[in-house]
Amino acid sequence: YVANKLMKGFIGSANIDTNSRLCMSSAVAAHKRAFGEDIVANCYADIELADLVILVGSNFAWCHPVLFQRLIAAKAEHGTHVIVIDPRRTATCEDADLHLPIKPGTDAWLWNGLLAYLSGQGLIPDGAVTHHHDVSDAIALAQKDTPDVLSTARRCGLAEHQVQTFFSSFAQTQKVLTIFSQGINQSSSGVDKGNAIINCHLATNRLGIEGAGAFSITGQPNAMGGREVGGLANTLAAHMDFDQADRVRRFWSAPDVARQPGLKAVDMFEAVRNGSIKAIWVMATNPAASMPDANSVREALANCPLVIVSDCVAHTDTLDFAHVRLPATGWGEKDGTVTNSERRLSRQRAFLEPAGQARADWWIIAEVARRMGFAEAFPYQSSAEIFTEFVRLTDFENDGARALNLAGLLQGDVHWYDTLKPVQWPIPAVDESTHTRPGDSAEPIGTARLLGDGRFYHADGRARLIPITPRGPVNVLATGDLALLTGRIRDHWHTLTRTGRSPTLSQHIDEPVLTLHPDDAKRLCIQDADLADITSAWGTSIARVAISDEVRPGDVFLPMHWSRTTSLSGAVDALVNPAVDPISGQPEFKHTPVRITRSLVTWHGVFIGHCVLPQVADLAYATRARGYDCERWKLAGRGSPQTFREGVNALLGPGVTSARYADEHAGYQAWMWYAQSRVIALVFVGPSTSSLPTVPELTGLMGVAIEAGRAHRLLAGVLTDPGADQGPIVCSCFGVGRTTLARVIEEGLAKDVGTLGLHTRAGTNCGSCRPELKKLLRSLRTVRVA
Repeated sequence: YVANKLMKGFIGSANIDTNSRLCMSSAVAAHKRAFGEDIVANCYADIELADLVILVGSNFAWCHPVLFQRLIAAKAEHGTHVIVIDPRRTATCEDADLHLPIKPGTDAWLWNGLLAYLSGQGLIPDGAVTHHHDVSDAIALAQKDTPDVLSTARRCGLAEHQVQTFFSSFAQTQKVLTIFSQGINQSSSGVDKGNAIINCHLATNRLGIEGAGAFSITGQPNAMGGREVGGLANTLAAHMDFDQADRVRRFWSAPDVARQPGLKAVDMFEAVRNGSIKAIWVMATNPAASMPDANSVREALANCPLVIVSDCVAHTDTLDFAHVRLPATGWGEKDGTVTNSERRLSRQRAFLEPAGQARADWWIIAEVARRMGFAEAFPYQSSAEIFTEFVRLTDFENDGARALNLAGLLQGDVHWYDTLKPVQWPIPAVDESTHTRPGDSAEPIGTARLLGDGRFYHADGRARLIPITPRGPVNVLATGDLALLTGRIRDHWHTLTRTGRSPTLSQHIDEPVLTLHPDDAKRLCIQDADLADITSAWGTSIARVAISDEVRPGDVFLPMHWSRTTSLSGAVDALVNPAVDPISGQPEFKHTPVRITRSLVTWHGVFIGHCVLPQVADLAYATRARGYDCERWKLAGRGSPQTFREGVNALLGPGVTSARYADEHAGYQAWMWYAQSRVIALVFVGPSTSSLPTVPELTGLMGVAIEAGRAHRLLAGVLTDPGADQGPIVCSCFGVGRTTLARVIEEGLAKDVGTLGLHTRAGTNCGSCRPELKKLLRSLRTVRVA
């Protein structure tokens, strides 16, 4: 809020954007086109109340594990039907009744086809035509391209029976909840895709009622809170647009409120690159790693005369370009409010004192504002003062024109901010005639659902169905190209600036893994666990290959998390094309044409130590993960591993003892360095990853007192307790590995996920590993039967 007030109100520029641009801006535009305001009508309780839940472009099990557990509980108790629409067979599909592996980029054709089907079945009530605008036009356009089930299936790369089952399920169920996320939003036609989904719910009155609606689930914490305060370049605070700039000016007493939208994120960095913008302040984000066409963003920052970065960590890809570094408070040190996907405001209270010289972002911004001559407008001494001002702005000259109104919060006692309980907006004020809140409660009363009463926020109070002409991705595939999809994995978040510091969270997947269909792997002569060179028109990357039919032939999936800070050549967003939705400006992260070839390396290795990675010229691949009291790197090189060994020697310097083991026939070598009989570094190299000891076995050796004779046994791969190896970690909460789980299953001690949890604790905490447990149970039972 303070950043937007300074930039848009007093500097007079709208060149300010938030991570919502990369996350939710397509859904925002779809909401505004349909409803007149950025409104999510549903609440989380609708997950339990729905009879059919459709998950579109969301790996719900991994990205929203708490909500996913609520869905699975509802399925077990009420028989909730679950349909997943996703090009990949993700962990979420383990609990789905139907999976539609849709061709990437074709969602709008699918939902247009559904609208045409519903119309053909006579399931669009006459009231929809009279209560909403453009119903007939939307139906007519849907019928043009996808008039029947077969044509829809062909457009979307699906089987006819899959589409028929989906359409019939929607048509026959009133309480349908469609949950959509990044697979819809992160597209060059994401707004149209969102509106195509909303159209089907609006036309059939499946919106704003218990258990039904088109529910946009945010990909980032507080994305809605950022939008509420004007965090996007094309909005003002409190859900006002630039045609209401005078209203904002009057409230702020601002001299020079911006009158037109600013540059959205992708355009903003292009303006930095071409010199139109000469100063940029980056707060709490890492654009050098997370923006599409990341090499271009790095070029922009490198040439910018002034780059200011506020962050709570010391090293990120973006901080490498900073002229000014400002230490900001981290999550546990912050005090304020956040808003979740169901419009629920919650107080966040700090539980740690700020480290070192770190300060709250609002304090830093306000201090800058004062030094720029705007002290009177930025007198804040606490987050309570800022939030109170924002609450007043939501009610200022509102008169019911905007749903976002928090006026009821101000009518509590003087301690209302300190005692604020989670509450959903709108939060109505006291009725002046009766001096009571609705329900005659002393607490501020929120609103669970919106739009169910038929009241929308366009000037005429009516909703709009948006006639959709579907469009494919901007960059089409040429012969030999594969479609790159990016997204999250289970235990990591964004660019690893914080989750990457956790050894526990790095046990599940510890390097960028490219998922490749078996047919494509065979054609490309690539084996499982090979390294692959990935090339697009915008950049290159290297990743480990996992061959799996979880992706469609012609598609590949690569996690978004690794950057140059954590991977020598695994920066994912360097590959991603910069195409954006023309309305929302949201980038097309879910479809980039790439070429894949087997990476020609001569050796693979593991390096574990307390020192930094040696800078070796012929090192082709190096990806870091945090170990317990050490750093661990997976390596590959194109020259001799001796060069890397010499680099470690140079880093450690004199006074360090080393031991070497070599099996010349197998091409296996290992080195250990120790000082005062304690291990300080290890290197293992071989012709393939399968020839190397597993990383969990090795990290336990760091800092351990070692005898020379035992050192050679360890280097040869003779471990003290071979039975202690749990295998690849499946449950990160309790550190339970695949080998342990398999042993319990094979001994007949566990027949399902529940009993497996009783014996191992796996799956009994956050629940995000439960789909993998279910898959493991099924696969091992299949092996035993065979």
